[in-house]
Amino acid sequence: MYRRPEVKPDPRRALPAVDRLAEAVAAMRPDFPSWAVLEAVRRVLARAREQLAEPASASEPDEARLARELAERSAELAATLCGGHPRRVVNATGIVLHTNLGRAPLAPDAVRAVARAAAGYSDLELDLETGRRGDRLAAVCSKLALLGGAPAALAVNNNAAAVLLALDTLARGREAIVSRGELVEIGGSFRIPDIMERARVDLIEVGTTNRTHPSDYERAVGPRSALLLKVHRSNFELRGFVAEASLAQLAEIGRERGIPVVEDLGSGTLVDLGPRGFPAEIFAPARLQLGADLVCFSGDKLLGGPQAGLVLGSREIVEAMRRNPLARALRLDKLSLAALDWTLDCHLGGRAEREIPVLRQLLEPLDRLESRARALAARLGQRWGNTARIHAESDRGFVGGGSLPGFELDSWVVVLRGAANAERISKHLRGAPVPVVARVRDDAVIFDVRTLLEGDEETIEQAVGFALEKDGRVE
Repeated sequence: MYRRPEVKPDPRRALPAVDRLAEAVAAMRPDFPSWAVLEAVRRVLARAREQLAEPASASEPDEARLARELAERSAELAATLCGGHPRRVVNATGIVLHTNLGRAPLAPDAVRAVARAAAGYSDLELDLETGRRGDRLAAVCSKLALLGGAPAALAVNNNAAAVLLALDTLARGREAIVSRGELVEIGGSFRIPDIMERARVDLIEVGTTNRTHPSDYERAVGPRSALLLKVHRSNFELRGFVAEASLAQLAEIGRERGIPVVEDLGSGTLVDLGPRGFPAEIFAPARLQLGADLVCFSGDKLLGGPQAGLVLGSREIVEAMRRNPLARALRLDKLSLAALDWTLDCHLGGRAEREIPVLRQLLEPLDRLESRARALAARLGQRWGNTARIHAESDRGFVGGGSLPGFELDSWVVVLRGAANAERISKHLRGAPVPVVARVRDDAVIFDVRTLLEGDEETIEQAVGFALEKDGRVE
């Protein structure tokens, strides 16, 4: 007797059609634009087809339940797609220069300077006196040189660009000598050897990973040597049986051999924070005084300005970098220039420690941090104390952003514990209308008040309520 072959059910048949699911999402969130809803639905359905095609998904899913879940996922994705990028978040991590969160927040007046530059026409490259073409960098470079005590200065679009431009200008087709202990890789897989290769510079490694002496550089200098490069270990430190040649020692070798010395400082300040307990190495003007011919550092780190690569150095080298055709490809746009110009003005006027957020955060007294943490803990405890254990305690944080590896900052935090799994609550906090990014430790959510800006406490309170409600802990 003939039997028809058994056909295995295909669970993908339970998936709703694109237009039907899009209609369901639009009904849930009529405020979402149609393009975001449609794109979200397509992505969610594509992912669902992949999952249902796996061997473990042989059973027929419940169509109604599946449709609801897919609509919810699509709505969440649509919200992300049309929400704008980058979005504002609250930084409660205690990491002042958090690269993933945009590093240094601009001062309110710097933001207004950007808005003015963006809202209309400007004299970006016009000399108003002569009516002829002007130099877009003249104003900021003059102020930067004045602040840095340098003969000349230059600004490009980030510090990696500054290092690339310096290498291409000074050592293209020749050799640059670097300690093996300074061949760093920083975030985004940026590696010093790779940037040298792109600049067509031959890398000459000296010393060992943990110990490099001045004599190592001296032996490496040859007829094709174009520069000595010193690189700040931006996100790690060496301890134990270690040695390195100081910048002053390299400068002496450079003078004797007629080779320029370039320092990639990574993160530098134009305010001397040494008397406040910070390492002296971050004060960029002092690096020039130690003999560097060129110092490169970031504008959006300890300086507290926009993303930029800042260069201080000799007039001859800086002018050669300015004439390099590559400088055009690496130049700053008008918005970054407006923010940088205001930031430099603030430093020149002696207002930086009061008005630039990063410096205020780094220098905020511990007793004020304690007062803020206790106030936030009381505020959260008053509303959510019956759901979670909330208290303030002392803790430690970091500068971050590839600045001062190993250097810790005493701080105060608010600890939320016991409501639910801390990782899950942290995820819900990131999903709040204004996301809050906090630390998780020992199954507790940690809010460090050092990195909170004005008004962030209220946003944290709202986000905690959102997270607990999302987790089903409150009605």
